[in-house]
Amino acid sequence: MNEHQVLIIGGGLAGLTAAIHLVMEGLDVAVFEQQTYPHHKVCGEYVSKEITPYLEQLGIDLKSVGAVDINQFQISNVEGYAVHTDLPLGGWGISRYAFDQLLYHRAKALGVRFYFEKVKQVDYQNDLFTIFANNSTYTSKVVLGAYGKRSILDKKMERDFSMKKQAWLAVKMHYRYPEFPEHLVGLHNFEGGYAGLSKTESGAVNFCYLAHYPSFKKYRDIEVFNNEVAAQNPFLRTFLSVARPIFDQPMTIAQISFDKKDAVVNHVLMCGDTAGLIHPLCGNGMAMAIHSAKIASELVLRFLQNENYSRLNLEKDYRKAWVKTFGKRLWFGRKLQGILLNKSLVSVGIRSIGKSSRLLKYIISRTHGKLIS
Repeated sequence: MNEHQVLIIGGGLAGLTAAIHLVMEGLDVAVFEQQTYPHHKVCGEYVSKEITPYLEQLGIDLKSVGAVDINQFQISNVEGYAVHTDLPLGGWGISRYAFDQLLYHRAKALGVRFYFEKVKQVDYQNDLFTIFANNSTYTSKVVLGAYGKRSILDKKMERDFSMKKQAWLAVKMHYRYPEFPEHLVGLHNFEGGYAGLSKTESGAVNFCYLAHYPSFKKYRDIEVFNNEVAAQNPFLRTFLSVARPIFDQPMTIAQISFDKKDAVVNHVLMCGDTAGLIHPLCGNGMAMAIHSAKIASELVLRFLQNENYSRLNLEKDYRKAWVKTFGKRLWFGRKLQGILLNKSLVSVGIRSIGKSSRLLKYIISRTHGKLIS
């Protein structure tokens, strides 16, 4: 049986960030990840600069792998009416292929142990966790759940959202399109969904969209859906007619849930999308994952280093910190998505905010956080 002080299920942004943070404080940390690095993931691949100071403290420099400096935002409706503004804080365009690989190498260099196995079950008994994976069992005092939007573990933990069908599908594809503006992230509405466009470190443009499944299932085929539905938006129609795909096949994730989730389940602290998923707008899912890893890491350190700080207090404080930090953002994101999926509202809304850059910047600020240090 393998013993560690902290076990982290999932080696994405939240899991890798927490691993780096904790090992830098002298803890024995291990990460479970099903796939070896590097690999692509379905993601908007734009991250707010709010996380830059914190990543620098962890020894992570996104510019070192060519992350694109993005400072312009564009939003359009189905009719092609578009609004531009400066991003108040700005962000980085970087693929998960490069971002996760950068974090992985940093974690490995610091001594984090990696198990490339699938976690099948997590048990908690007598103040100790036991994880059952493909090849062995593992124990630890603390477990962090950072395995993303959906996993078989959610059903085993009987999380409410995993017990019902969800109506969202995400699709991602990289394209060659040299003419795409270097410093721009765009959000383009279409019937039943919306798509993001932005450049990554390789020069590829990431085209990632969220579609309401009842709308998508009429077509089934992604290429047909792109041409018949997404391309109703003139910006997306131009892009799809000119850009050339890099991937052999699009990447997809089905059954995506935006339901409220508990940040602590069966004593496991949930981070990133595992604890709550924000509706895509300017890449805050990535920033939230990294920020949540910081919050969890700081509380875990307190728990392991202070015998008077109980597990009950750890879990209570993490829930409280999660709600305080992300609750309003998630609420605002849900309201904003309701507008983006209503053709009439989004048309009126975009034309209204087009008359006031201050209003659009306010909306963006409500889905962003402040600089994290």
